[in-house]
Amino acid sequence: MATAASQEKNLRTPIVCVMGHVDHGKTSLLDKIRGTAVVNKEAGAITQHIGATEVPLSTIQTLCRGMISGNIAVPGLLFIDTPGHHAFTTLRSRGGALADLAVVVVDINEGFQPQTIEAIKILRQFKTPFVIAANKIDRIHGWTAYPGTAFVKTFGAQPDYVKTVVETKTYELVGRLDEIGFSGDRYDRVRDFTRNVGIVPISAKTGEGIPDLLMVLIGLAQRFLEESLKFQVSGPGIGTILEVKEERGLGFTIDTILYDGVIKIGDTIVIGGREAPFATKVRALLKPKPNREIRVEERFDRVHKVTAAAGIKILAPDLEKAMAGATLRVTTEADVGKVKDEIARELEQARIATDETGIMLKADTLGSLEAIASELREAKIPISRAEVGDISKRDLVNAETVNDPMYRVILGFNVDMLPEAKEYLQTTDIKAFNSEVIYHLIDEFRKWEVEQRALAEKKRFAEIVRPGKIRYLPNCTFRQSKPAVIGVQVVGGFIKPGVTLIKGDNSKVGVIKQIQERNENISIATQGKEVAISVDGPTAGRQINEGEVYYVDVPEGHSKVLEFQLKDTIKQDELETLLEFLAIKRKDNPFWGR
Repeated sequence: MATAASQEKNLRTPIVCVMGHVDHGKTSLLDKIRGTAVVNKEAGAITQHIGATEVPLSTIQTLCRGMISGNIAVPGLLFIDTPGHHAFTTLRSRGGALADLAVVVVDINEGFQPQTIEAIKILRQFKTPFVIAANKIDRIHGWTAYPGTAFVKTFGAQPDYVKTVVETKTYELVGRLDEIGFSGDRYDRVRDFTRNVGIVPISAKTGEGIPDLLMVLIGLAQRFLEESLKFQVSGPGIGTILEVKEERGLGFTIDTILYDGVIKIGDTIVIGGREAPFATKVRALLKPKPNREIRVEERFDRVHKVTAAAGIKILAPDLEKAMAGATLRVTTEADVGKVKDEIARELEQARIATDETGIMLKADTLGSLEAIASELREAKIPISRAEVGDISKRDLVNAETVNDPMYRVILGFNVDMLPEAKEYLQTTDIKAFNSEVIYHLIDEFRKWEVEQRALAEKKRFAEIVRPGKIRYLPNCTFRQSKPAVIGVQVVGGFIKPGVTLIKGDNSKVGVIKQIQERNENISIATQGKEVAISVDGPTAGRQINEGEVYYVDVPEGHSKVLEFQLKDTIKQDELETLLEFLAIKRKDNPFWGR
């Protein structure tokens, strides 16, 4: 166990990042380790923010039930629960990834998913050692649960056919690891964890396999990370701000992961702000009790000093200016200016690249902003502005200036719409989406975008004069003139009242006034129909004659849209009619409609 003497040496707690595909059990795993139910408090049961939980060595040893032996130097593990692989890329220190180790949670029944693969590639990029937690073994058909038991023990008690399924699914994971470029095996068969990735089958529901997972993590931290962990931690504290909150009785506070050094009451700290870095003094430090998640915990211990790594709540003046996702550094009064400049450069590097035109993005933290921006980039959705903060009237006014109505949109993640903005929204055509779940937010926008584009296309089609070709039927002259009423067959495309007809030599015939089928007025006649039409302009038997073919006179601008933008969306008979019509127009003017 971690002794009082070891604590006095400022031993640095290893940081373990928990990653994996949505709904594969990241938060459920941590809930089982710390004995909480955070997953039930998450919006949509999906982790939305980076959280931190300090699990002391005493808890780990209790869960491992004698599996860990010898002198353990680390005082415990600080688990970081991420909302997705994107968040991990923003959660970094100046020296690379913030996490010392990682656990990639995979549903053993579903196997690797796109997010799983991306998470592993990111870990490779940051050279972060990791283990695979193959979750949900309890869902394997025929599995008999032995709650809280080590995997090797519970596996040995299973029927042979269940063992075969577990082995098969484990080797499927080994195969996928090999495809990505990693050598892996079930953890109890791995001799050198620096060369091979250990796969630990677990159940976050029953607790089976969790002792094995914790044992592997402690072993990794103890044996292979001693140099990078810098056990004897001292010097000015450095952290990452998780969340800025206004809390009753406390005012504004910041939840922070202190990943290096020491922070004390009275220290001068420089914080990355929404407008610019600023300096303030620590008034109080609140630390969640062991095994409690900083995001949802309500009771904290007041402490004088905190040593990395730890999740802490800091009280200080002016914290309403702080920006979630930014850096916090302890410094001296003399170095405040220099540290401000360093943090300003970090924030500039983290600024999201924007497009000349696009949607507006508002989020509660820098990490959230970067995560959603990354998702939008993948979907090729341009972003004109990306900011941390609530949706204001100014944001709506800015969105109104966008020319393209498809981009007069504001996406808000976990932010409020200010009262003045709510009122103003009723008077505009701005579309605002707000959600506490990143995936829901993007799905809602994509659904709306598809609907709007379909409506716009439908409207555009309705307004465009479309190609049509008709034949004047023999013995079907019902009235000679004013207007001429004749029987026709629609040979290609379609005709509507109001369109002008031309002959094959580009001479004008007249305008269709009405269309009738069986003495009933109709608004459109499609290919194959035989109908009576009234045509204003010509006299039957003089300007027009039975057997002739006429074309709808499509305006030049409309023909450009049809030929170059909508060509793939119109039917074959309409396309053939369009090409015949264009040939007529281009006989005398080759550049017509081009």
